[in-house]
Amino acid sequence: MNVLIKSATILDEKSDFHNQTQDILVENGFITQIAKSLKNPNKYPVISLENLHVSSGWFDSSVSFGEPGYEERETIANGLEVAAASGFTDIALNANTNPVIDSHSDISFVKSKAAHSATSLHPIGALTKGSKGIDLAELFDMKSAGSIAFGDYKKSIENPNLLKIALQYTSSFDGLVHSFPHEHRVAKNGVMNENITSTRMGLKGLPPLAEELQIARDLFLLEYSEGKLHIPTVSTAKSVALIREAKAKKLDVSCSVAIHNLIFTDESLNDFDTNFKVNPPLRTPTDIQALIAGLKDGTIDMVTSDHNPIDIEYKKIEFDYAKNGTVGLESAFGALNTLFTTKKAVQLLTKGKERFGLNSQSVAIGNAAQLSLFNPSKKYVFEEKHLHSKSKNSLFLGSKLKGTVYGIIANNTTSIPL
Repeated sequence: MNVLIKSATILDEKSDFHNQTQDILVENGFITQIAKSLKNPNKYPVISLENLHVSSGWFDSSVSFGEPGYEERETIANGLEVAAASGFTDIALNANTNPVIDSHSDISFVKSKAAHSATSLHPIGALTKGSKGIDLAELFDMKSAGSIAFGDYKKSIENPNLLKIALQYTSSFDGLVHSFPHEHRVAKNGVMNENITSTRMGLKGLPPLAEELQIARDLFLLEYSEGKLHIPTVSTAKSVALIREAKAKKLDVSCSVAIHNLIFTDESLNDFDTNFKVNPPLRTPTDIQALIAGLKDGTIDMVTSDHNPIDIEYKKIEFDYAKNGTVGLESAFGALNTLFTTKKAVQLLTKGKERFGLNSQSVAIGNAAQLSLFNPSKKYVFEEKHLHSKSKNSLFLGSKLKGTVYGIIANNTTSIPL
């Protein structure tokens, strides 16, 4: 693919052109020239857009689609188009499919479905067979097929010995183990944060202790096993404190936070809108402050949209019975750019690749073009017309956001119409 990008402000701290407005020439998928003004003798297609900004490609560490098994929620093909339109050059795909992605052939299948897409799909294999939490899945075989990590999506590992063995085994081939922080015997049937709000609404609360107790246990196991652990979507102040302490002890642990947990509180559920029913649940302003502080000091390593399409029949029902989950790819940049400076929002969206063993290409001559293109200044109200996912379960509907995405250039192709 050949294209000339005109007058783009480059936001990439690893690039010599950081904070500069430059033309960028891409030939055969590689950046061949960057200069203040470039001519176009070969008459390549030109990308010239309002307030155009460019950064190294964005990464989302927790994305769910549906295929195989739940294509009514989302297909891999459409999901990757959504990711590309949302600015993501790379996404980590969760294993919550039917059948669960827990073997070499399953990894190969989803990777083959993503071939030739602008956005690269990196599967997370299930940690246990069928994500049932009983026996370890074919971890090394999945690693060989292209799995970048192992975890049972939104399911905790009840058996501490199983997690210990997983951490020890995967350390032999530098595998990354996910452990979702949710002690289900403490959580019981909680559907929202346990707080005065849940009492007032008459909904069963899910206590922060359910998350914190599991994290404390997992960190003890990590220290014993000397493995490599990732804790997805933390949501409480105490969780942040526990992980901060573990990092001070030099444990090999990372964690993420869902973007919606940085913005919405449990008060958002006052109207019983099931789009706000997520796991982990929306917490309190105090928790949000701690999460933001954790991002700023590096305790929390990355943000994720935790994109999880749910078809309408599982959302338009009584709150207690509605499924957890929200789509989040389309709103990710606009939400973060509302909460943080554009520079910080881009930093958060480009972090995480190294933890998952992925290459990150800076905006530099000679590098493969792995670029996210966006306008950080446009303000708008997020509406259903902005959703391109097959499922429309977004808790950002009606929110005021700042910043729109033009698309990506990656894998020698582009999602931007030329």
